[in-house]
Amino acid sequence: MRMQYAAANWKMNMTYQQGELLLDEILNEKIELSGHQFAIFAVPFPYLIMAHSEVDGLKNYAIAAQNCYHRQSGAYTGEISAEMLQSVRVGYCIVGHSERREYFSESNQMLAEKINICLSHDIQPIFCCGEPLQIREAETQNQYVDVQLKESLFHLSADKLSRVIIAYEPIWAIGTGKTATTQQAQEMHAYIRSIIDRQFGKTVAESISILYGGSVKAGNAKELFSCPDVDGGLVGGASLVSADFVKIIRSLK
Repeated sequence: MRMQYAAANWKMNMTYQQGELLLDEILNEKIELSGHQFAIFAVPFPYLIMAHSEVDGLKNYAIAAQNCYHRQSGAYTGEISAEMLQSVRVGYCIVGHSERREYFSESNQMLAEKINICLSHDIQPIFCCGEPLQIREAETQNQYVDVQLKESLFHLSADKLSRVIIAYEPIWAIGTGKTATTQQAQEMHAYIRSIIDRQFGKTVAESISILYGGSVKAGNAKELFSCPDVDGGLVGGASLVSADFVKIIRSLK
């Protein structure tokens, strides 16, 4: 079975003290993860060391950064490099979240550079892709996501691509009042896997974990995760409520 992930994205939320309490509440549930299941916490930069100390020694619990810069080092005030993340033992990094694309104008080419620099520092990228509302309404979502994947990932070798986790975000279903159905999620996940199959072959395509990032909640996680091509979720708001995220972790296949 492919690796299954419940990945929490705290975004710009929680004070240090609130974050520490939230982690304590979740970890105190003592959920024992199977070998193919992972719980990941993408916390704000100031909390990375604290969060790492919370999960250190726990089987298949890990910490992620929410972003990194696309350059190795230098005069980039306020930015965080992959080398810095590696030095504090961060093993995962979200790359290309829809909010980074929209608010910070991150291009597919820039994200390709971020993917490269993460992999060069043994950080596993969680690469986000997905279409906005106008693209979904025009029914051109497949072509849109195809371009995102090709321009940011398809320069990689098969071995390197196998180290990337993909997260599909239907942007039109996040905070808009519209809801993506389980069928829509499965269809896009299957399409993403088919694109990888055409470029890299079936073995690689079947090995890559594809997460769903469209408003995963405690009440819909089990149904979403039961889809054959959905390998867990990248969770926003529900990851800030301990009881909800505990249910989501327990919904993993």
